[in-house]
Amino acid sequence: MKLKTIDEIKNLKGKKVLVRVDFNVPLKKSGAKIVVAEDTRIRAALPTIKYLLEHGAKVILMSHLGDPGGKVKASLGLKPVGATLAKILAMKGAAPTDWVGKKGLGKIDAMRNGEIMLLENLRFHPGEEKNDVKFAAGLASLADIYVNDAFAAAHRAHASITGVPKFLPSFAGLLMEKEINVLGGLLSKPKRPFVALIGGAKISTKIRVVENLLKKVNFLLLGGALVNNFFAAAGYGIGASVFEKKELKTAKKFLKNKKIVLPVDFVVGDFKGKKAWVAPVAPRRSVLCKKPYALLDIGPETIKKYSGIVRKSQTIVWNGPMGYFEIKKYSHGTVALGQLIAARSKGKVFGVAGGGETIEALGKTGMAEYIDHISTGGGAMLEFLEGKMLPGIKPLLKNSNNYLIT
Repeated sequence: MKLKTIDEIKNLKGKKVLVRVDFNVPLKKSGAKIVVAEDTRIRAALPTIKYLLEHGAKVILMSHLGDPGGKVKASLGLKPVGATLAKILAMKGAAPTDWVGKKGLGKIDAMRNGEIMLLENLRFHPGEEKNDVKFAAGLASLADIYVNDAFAAAHRAHASITGVPKFLPSFAGLLMEKEINVLGGLLSKPKRPFVALIGGAKISTKIRVVENLLKKVNFLLLGGALVNNFFAAAGYGIGASVFEKKELKTAKKFLKNKKIVLPVDFVVGDFKGKKAWVAPVAPRRSVLCKKPYALLDIGPETIKKYSGIVRKSQTIVWNGPMGYFEIKKYSHGTVALGQLIAARSKGKVFGVAGGGETIEALGKTGMAEYIDHISTGGGAMLEFLEGKMLPGIKPLLKNSNNYLIT
């Protein structure tokens, strides 16, 4: 997959560059203020931003935040993001500005070389998610060049992702390029044994990933609530455990696949973490737990079994926690395997992790820095691993003829 990248742009000095980033970061209250709670996605975009600034471009950043439904919601404004970005870059000019109207356009026209501007939340405008041509054309009119560095939003056919490239020469940012190269390498030429660790809440959102990865990996280790579907399909009693009835047939289909590795024991308990115990998985159908209790983490024998497989791997990809990790009592499987994956990375083993919950869980390990690559994409990473051509990537390919206006 060959991309048009920003290092191919000649003479950036003085050019207005419209950069689609993904600053859809979690927020929290700090006293009377709303601040950024976790800045991984902001920092991930820094290499592209700094590259453009250092080459004298006028950098206009645009992003969405949350889901305001096409209406202005002060709680989802990008002001906290702008403050964080300005602090990281140690420069002014990152306060969000709405480009609609003379005031916003005037600020953009007054930009100097090497300056930065952040547009207000794109989803305050209904035209963004509707992929409205006029809205896309309006955004494109602000700049000379378009750069997409928002891999995490590349699976969305929105105006700022697929609309703007129809009006401007378009290029991939450094983060977009890195994400595609790393994830593409997992699918095309991984070192073996190749192991995938897949968890999370819903099997429906990951079943296509499971199908595609089974063609690539040596072992697929499953955990989290999605594994409940496999045990329900096999006839085990799983109490109040979350599962999707519509996906039981699909889960049953995969039960005989020898590449799939399932837990051999669980931590069972209540959802508040007041009572918990370990339940082994019997070789035949049995009742693992009864309501109101549920399967909320993989057990110690499963951690041991999965760890043994991970230790023999040369490539590992992790997406999704192994249990209800938000409660400490049910976080042991996620943290233990997260620490092991981190410890195995940065050496002979190539480790990749991705997804919002996975990144949050990695934070609990204190070892996130050791993972070779942490993908900013949740849904985008999953769809890419399914083998799909993401709509946001297509306009950035060297053979793309998406650019209509010359």
